[in-house]
Amino acid sequence: MLTDADCRNATCPPEAKRRRLTDGAGLYLEVSPNGAKRWFWKFYPDGKESRLALGSYPAVTLKEARKARDEARRTRETGANPVQQRKAAKLAAQINSATTFEAVARECHAAKASGWSDTYARRWLERMEKDLFPHLGALPLADIKAPLLLQVLRRVERRGAIETAHTLRQTAGQVFQYGIQTGVCESNPAPDLVGALQPVQVKHMAAVLAPADAGELMRALDSYHGQPTTRAALLLSALLFQRPGNIRAMEWTEIDLDGALWTIPAAKMKRRKTAKLNGRPHLVPLAPQALALLRELQPLTGAGRFVFPALQGGDKCMSENTVNTALRRLGFGADEMTAHGFRAMARTLMVEQLPGVSPDVIEAQLAHGKSGPLGAAYDRAEFMAQRRALMALWADYLDQLKAGAKVLPFKAA
Repeated sequence: MLTDADCRNATCPPEAKRRRLTDGAGLYLEVSPNGAKRWFWKFYPDGKESRLALGSYPAVTLKEARKARDEARRTRETGANPVQQRKAAKLAAQINSATTFEAVARECHAAKASGWSDTYARRWLERMEKDLFPHLGALPLADIKAPLLLQVLRRVERRGAIETAHTLRQTAGQVFQYGIQTGVCESNPAPDLVGALQPVQVKHMAAVLAPADAGELMRALDSYHGQPTTRAALLLSALLFQRPGNIRAMEWTEIDLDGALWTIPAAKMKRRKTAKLNGRPHLVPLAPQALALLRELQPLTGAGRFVFPALQGGDKCMSENTVNTALRRLGFGADEMTAHGFRAMARTLMVEQLPGVSPDVIEAQLAHGKSGPLGAAYDRAEFMAQRRALMALWADYLDQLKAGAKVLPFKAA
C-alpha cells in the first residue's frame, strides 16, 4: 500500500522508461523520467491486460485515485468495460457539442458563406454572436422550440431593434433548415413565428421628388463651397444616380474619359456572391456634364486610385457620411434628402417628366435586376445607345431645373 510520502517522493531513474508504484487491487502510480506522475487502474477484460487512466498526481490525490479505482471496479463487476464506457461517453459529448445551436450555426455559415457576399457573411455571424449564441448557443438544436426562440427574439425587440429581430428570425431559420438537411433536428420553429414580432416600420430613403425642389437642390449642390471632391461627389450622385457606395468607391481605372463610360466591376455591385464573381459589369454612360466634372477632378486625384479619396489620405475612398454631411450643411435635413435619395429622385422624375423613355432602360441604368427577357437585354452593352441617350437627356433636364426653367415634361429626343 502506498502512502502520500511514497507518491510525493517517487522518482524514476533516467535510464528507465517508467517506474510503477503499486498500491493494490490494480491501482498503481506510473512515474516518468521527466517527473510526471499518473494514476492507472489495471484490469483484464477477455484475459488481456488493459488499463484505465485516472488522472495525474498530485492533481488527483492517493485517496481520490483509490475512490476512482473502486468506482471502476464496480463498473467492471456489471460486465461493462470502463475504458470503452469512457470512450463512448466522450464520443457522445462530442456529438452533443456538434449538435448545439452554435455548432450547427457555425457549420451552416462555413458551408454557405462561399455563396454569400463577404459583408453578408460577416454580418450574419456577427448577429449570431451578439444576440443568439449567448442565449441559445449551448442548447441542442433539436431542443429549441418556437416559444424559446421567440423569447430570445423579444429581447432584441425590447431594445428597439425591431428590424434586427425579424432578420434574426430569418437567420435562425436558415440554421434550423440546415439542421434538418444534416439530420440534426426535425423541425424549423422560425416560420411559426411569422407575425409574432412587432411589424417593421418601413422607412423610405428621404428624397427630393418634385421638379421645382430638384431645381433648388441642384442649385445648392452647384454652389457648394466645401472640398472640390465633395462638390463633385454631390453633383455626380445626381447625374449618375448610382448607389452611394459605388459613387464614393469609384476608381480612375474604371473611368474611360475618351469613351465616356464608367464600368463598375461585377464584384462591386449589390448582388449575390456568385453574380459578383461571374456576372457582367454595370455600365454607366457619362454625359458631357459628368465628363466635365471628372476632368476637373483628374488633376486633383487622378494620380491615386480613387476618384474620391478619403480626406485623411491613405488608400481609402471617401467616407460614407461625406455626402450626407454635405447635404446637411446645405440645409437639407435627413428627412428631406439623403445620398441614396438621388436614386429615388432620378427614377421618379425620369418616369414622370421624361415621357418616351422606356422603364426598362431606367431600371437597367439603376442596376435593378429585371426577370423579363427585355429587361435582361437592356442590361447588355448592345443597348448602350438607349442608355447613353437617357443619361444625356437626364443631365440636360437637371441643367434646365438648375437654371430655373419652367417645369414641363421634358420630351425625349
